[in-house]
Amino acid sequence: MEVVTAIAAWAISAACRNVPTNSLLAGICNRGVDIKELSGRLSTGARVYGPGTDVFTQATTRWSTLDAPGVDVVVVPSVENDVAETVKYGNEKNIPYLPVNGGHGAIITVGKMQGGIQIWMDDLNTVEIADDGKSAKIGGGTLSKTITDTLWAAGKQTSTGACECTSILGPGLGGGHGFHQGRYGLVADQFLSMNIVLADGSLQTIDETSDLWWAMKGAGHNFGIVTSVTSKIYDIENPNWAYVSFTFTGDKIEGLYQATKDYLLKNGTQPVEVINYSFFINLPEVDPDNTVVLFFILQGGVQVVDPVFTDPFVKLGPVATTSSAGTYRNLAAWTGNGNADAPCQKVGLVNTRFPIDVETYDIQAQRKVYDLFSSATHETPALNGSLFLFEGYSLQAVQAIPKESTAVSYRGDNLLFAPLIIYSPGGDELEKQAAKLGEDLRQILYEATGREEKHTYVNYAFGTETKEQMYGYEQWRQDKLLNLKNKYDPDRKFSFYAPIA
Repeated sequence: MEVVTAIAAWAISAACRNVPTNSLLAGICNRGVDIKELSGRLSTGARVYGPGTDVFTQATTRWSTLDAPGVDVVVVPSVENDVAETVKYGNEKNIPYLPVNGGHGAIITVGKMQGGIQIWMDDLNTVEIADDGKSAKIGGGTLSKTITDTLWAAGKQTSTGACECTSILGPGLGGGHGFHQGRYGLVADQFLSMNIVLADGSLQTIDETSDLWWAMKGAGHNFGIVTSVTSKIYDIENPNWAYVSFTFTGDKIEGLYQATKDYLLKNGTQPVEVINYSFFINLPEVDPDNTVVLFFILQGGVQVVDPVFTDPFVKLGPVATTSSAGTYRNLAAWTGNGNADAPCQKVGLVNTRFPIDVETYDIQAQRKVYDLFSSATHETPALNGSLFLFEGYSLQAVQAIPKESTAVSYRGDNLLFAPLIIYSPGGDELEKQAAKLGEDLRQILYEATGREEKHTYVNYAFGTETKEQMYGYEQWRQDKLLNLKNKYDPDRKFSFYAPIA
């Protein structure tokens, strides 16, 4: 067992044994975790890091700094059983623990984990393709780009999230939207079996024969730590993709989203190979006084996006148009979700989302949220880097899965919207102002739906949403989730990420 900076860690541990909580040293002292004891339980390849090491800083740096978890020790498992042993240790010592993959979980509920162990899944990053070429076993810490690239080299592909730097399991346990969902379904729909560490520290393999399987596909963060998952994979039948992006000024809002309804979304019948994706953004070189809209049309199986989809938008008079052809591997970079792009950087900002799932674009609501977003982000320069996401993936394979068959509750919704309020930490007043803006924008869209239920995508949740909003309003869903929680996690060990109880 390698203990990083072993002598220093031992010295700190010894010095901290008698440090009072109000001492100046208390902030760097681990008052619960005995590093040597924990290390002795783990495999020879596992690593344990304390504060003051570069890897500890790297592991605990998050995409959003708001209400970040309080970590005393980072464990980097080398094998799946290391996760089980860490959970057992935490249980014995009454120390909380939190698994982390890509570190993009921005929900503020994770901040309730204080003085705990972060289980950084970074080294569990393998992709093993089965001999029959129909599935792959994917390590619990594997990021989307690694999966895409590894499968691609073998002529295969599967559903992942749209962002290269997130894991497959972070999004997947909450459903997992992505570019391939119209053809293959959500990330969770690909799962065939998984290895999971339960709250009692046992490492088990489960599949569709387990009563827990239903919950792991949509509410899985609440029940354990998935150390690996076996997922369906598919032959690459046509590698080609193309895109066109348009930049529109704010006066085009009504025409833009009416055209999107009429020529792309078409009452939820958008073609399986077509995606519409847009966001509000402030680009002063285009319009120094108002927000603009970047609007993308992506199409698979072609080298040029079909004019039947693009012509209505060309007629609107965009201020700029760009296009390109490539393969599926280019989609993340084209849409600003690649490893080199801003969403994949951890630079000390607050990134909070306020998601809502809807059935269609309400044109009056689009105007209202545009006006509010533009005015608020210009009147408060600290919020000027914010975005407003409108994700319109195709839905055929998603909606082919019976709604009651998984914990994903909102398969009937056609669109995912989310204000992404971005700012540098600046005190309580700015924090409240940012949260109010996000909630106000979401409320406008919610009121436009005309329904009592407010549907929110759990993986984008801010943290103030109700369990009904995240996991479904049907009483049988809530009862089933609670019963499974009581059975598999009666002590609520896994209740930091979008908790159901």
